[in-house]
Amino acid sequence: MTEWWEALSSLGRVFACIAIPATLVLLIQTILSIIGLSGSDGDADVPDGGIDIDGDGIPDVFPDATPDGVFGSDVPDDGDAPDSGFRLLSLRTIIAFLTIFGWVGLITLKQGLPTAWSLIISFAGGFVAMLLVALAVSWMMRFQTDGTRNIGNALGKSGTVYLRIPANREGNGKVNLMLQDTFVELDAVTDEENEIPSGREVVVIGLSGQSTLVVKSK
Repeated sequence: MTEWWEALSSLGRVFACIAIPATLVLLIQTILSIIGLSGSDGDADVPDGGIDIDGDGIPDVFPDATPDGVFGSDVPDDGDAPDSGFRLLSLRTIIAFLTIFGWVGLITLKQGLPTAWSLIISFAGGFVAMLLVALAVSWMMRFQTDGTRNIGNALGKSGTVYLRIPANREGNGKVNLMLQDTFVELDAVTDEENEIPSGREVVVIGLSGQSTLVVKSK
């Protein structure tokens, strides 16, 4: 390993420092997705009497979630599905770009290509990977939202944090969970004072807007 590193040029080491961590993050993303899928066994439907969140004995979430303003928003109707539009910039696409950019750069340098051509080909390869991942995610999200998926059915469900959730609704994170027999990834916020890290199991306690879940740690 040391000999391989010493044999690299300065640019080659830059490519390696990009490719190796990006690949590890890609593997972690995959593992977290698998964990999120297997962790969905603990999902539970909202009970008929509702969910008591604050422990006062009075249900705070009702199965139909009809009142306006529950957790700050209405539960969307069947036709109100989360946005499944094309997004070129996301965590997945950036990681895909860095992974391909780094490895293509190493390969082209090893083949003896000039630095300029190596950079051009690396950027092109990274962009193509970024575009393909964005298209794949968009297609999957569009496929998932076909039909009559109601995000209100996520109330009371358990899921796994994919992208950390900042404390006190200071930003959005991502949660993986099973919704109507489909494995989905949705935006999520929390009212907890501490951020919820990736890999933590959470339960959905409400909605914020049309497509964002409000969650708390299990």
